[in-house]
Amino acid sequence: MTIGTVALDRTAALAPMAGVADRAFRELCRSFGAAYTVGEMVSAKGLRQGSKKSAQLLEIGPGERPCGVQLFGNVPGDLAAAAELALGAHPDILDLNMGCPAPKIASGGGGAALMRQPDTARAIILAVKAVSPVPVTVKFRKGWDEEHLNYLDFARMAQEAGADAVTLHGRTRAQMYAPAADWDSIRRVKEILDIPVIGNGDVTTPEEAKALYEQTGCDLIMVGRGALGRPWLFAQIRDFLTTGAYAPDPPLEERMEIMRRQVELAMAYKGADAALREARKHCAWYMTGLRGAARLRREAGTISSLEDVDRLAQLAIQLDRE
Repeated sequence: MTIGTVALDRTAALAPMAGVADRAFRELCRSFGAAYTVGEMVSAKGLRQGSKKSAQLLEIGPGERPCGVQLFGNVPGDLAAAAELALGAHPDILDLNMGCPAPKIASGGGGAALMRQPDTARAIILAVKAVSPVPVTVKFRKGWDEEHLNYLDFARMAQEAGADAVTLHGRTRAQMYAPAADWDSIRRVKEILDIPVIGNGDVTTPEEAKALYEQTGCDLIMVGRGALGRPWLFAQIRDFLTTGAYAPDPPLEERMEIMRRQVELAMAYKGADAALREARKHCAWYMTGLRGAARLRREAGTISSLEDVDRLAQLAIQLDRE
């Protein structure tokens, strides 16, 4: 499938998760077959004000393309100016966040709050399209809550404003990440639009990936939380969609090597202090489902060096053998 001029394998893409989808994790997911990755959301206002953190979030490595950057905000002029700055990182796609449910983002008028301001959302899309030589996509939700399900009108608006593709997360802002995502809403959006539709929500297995494609007819699926501590999920999805079979999860020793590789990459890209702080949650995700998982997660919460990561891996292997 293609988004504008960008050709993508019709397998699975990595969702733009704040505090998760950094360069290290994106590169790892890409190495396992992710068709496309989108970085952590970047504040348009922060980028315009010269925030070093915002600029760092834009960095894209050669090993992770095609890759998009995601911007959030609620002022059309800010988003257009930020888009021009973001283009300096040479993204393949610019994604506009109109679905983040986090109170900190929505209370400031960004993310999912824009679904309550469709005229502002339209102005943002038009403004960014006017300055962007790369495709522009929009990620949004079903609506603010069950009493305000405006996703079909919002999808039409995005297409009319010039969006090259849309991604729908099948929940409202009020639902956050539970209950189950409504895949029928993705199907309905696909039925009314001419541009590509990306489906997002509740894909944690290759079978669920295939089901999302079959039930909605979407052009691409996007995996978020299902890949946490499991970047090999992208290889499993790719293989299942193309051959009908896939390899089991890697042996524990190999999983621990992958975990260490992620931490090493993060340390190289953002420095040891920041990378090791964030490694605590990433390593905890790698412990999911293991024998002694509660103890292992506690140990992950104390990581302050690469040696700690190695000790955690050895403890996981030891407990598994007992």
